[in-house]
Amino acid sequence: MNSRHSLLCLLCLAAIATAFLFPLQPTAKEDSRYLYVASPGIRNYTEFGGVGILVFDINNNHKFVKRIPTWDWKPGDTAENVKGIEANAQTAKIYVSTPKRVACFDLLTEKKVWEKEYEGGADRMSLSPDGKILYVPSFEKEHWHAVNALTGEVLQKIVTNSGAHNTIYGANGKEVYLAGLKSPLLYVADPATHTAPKTVGPFGDMIRPFTVNGKQSLVFVNVNNLLGFEIGGLKTGKKLYRIEVQGYLKGPVKRHGCPSHGIGLTPDETEVWLCDGHNESLHVFDITQMPPKQIQSLKLREQPGWITFSIDGKYAYPSTGEVFETKTKKMVTALSDEEGRQVHSEKMLEIDFANSKPIRTGDQFGIGQQR
Repeated sequence: MNSRHSLLCLLCLAAIATAFLFPLQPTAKEDSRYLYVASPGIRNYTEFGGVGILVFDINNNHKFVKRIPTWDWKPGDTAENVKGIEANAQTAKIYVSTPKRVACFDLLTEKKVWEKEYEGGADRMSLSPDGKILYVPSFEKEHWHAVNALTGEVLQKIVTNSGAHNTIYGANGKEVYLAGLKSPLLYVADPATHTAPKTVGPFGDMIRPFTVNGKQSLVFVNVNNLLGFEIGGLKTGKKLYRIEVQGYLKGPVKRHGCPSHGIGLTPDETEVWLCDGHNESLHVFDITQMPPKQIQSLKLREQPGWITFSIDGKYAYPSTGEVFETKTKKMVTALSDEEGRQVHSEKMLEIDFANSKPIRTGDQFGIGQQR
């Protein structure tokens, strides 16, 4: 046996011994990623997904997985339209609001933990980063409620007289942004005192949907009568820019009475995606420069009223149910339920699991993630 053959034999024996002594470790299992979609999320239209929280498997081409019951309902009944959805991995809770109530569900058992009706009703609420406090707007009335998210009990009433509507809890947990249908001012609440001592604006008209960047230095707002958006400085309290969509005309819309109702930041904060109801389109803006530059428009199957993104920023989710790749701007699929119906909703977010436990949650607002 020559020396080369002997060396090969020794290497083979060493490899076999290593395999016995140090067996291959299984590769880490990919996190399970699901899109939770509350329905009816377009007014009370049950034809777009029925009633409940619909769950879709993001890793499996957004296939329908299951339906979590929310309220007793049968075909022919008038459904309560969902106004907002929030979730927290740390507490393993998910929340759904309607004009009448807020309900909390356990993400592990999928059972209802509590359900409350509040003075003045409820609108699109927001949850603190630690999952302990909900800020619940009344249904277009004069106030918000700060609520214990674990029990549903009211902690404090915050009065702005602005037609309470949309709410964003800042990522740092130190500010809560309150927008009403009757005011061009964005109110900034302090959750340490549950007061709203500061405002941003005024903007060009009454504030509709809005989003903020991760550093909480900029706010991007839809306002009435504008096909476009405005930008405000959260530190200065001033309006900075007004951006109008180019190449498209305003026209009648089916819902919301607002040309642009729905705006979101990609998680990397390089783009703003803007809804255009009349033209059934999304308009994409490059925000790596100021003022932002309009770069592309995408056609949709219906009039959009909201936009948000997957946690990793790979997918964009307009309320019309299409799923777009943010990088290519191509539609990759569209949501449908167990009956094959198109699913449309303005209330959706991603929740990721590992070993059957929630580990991270996205948001309904398309909030920037660069901090």
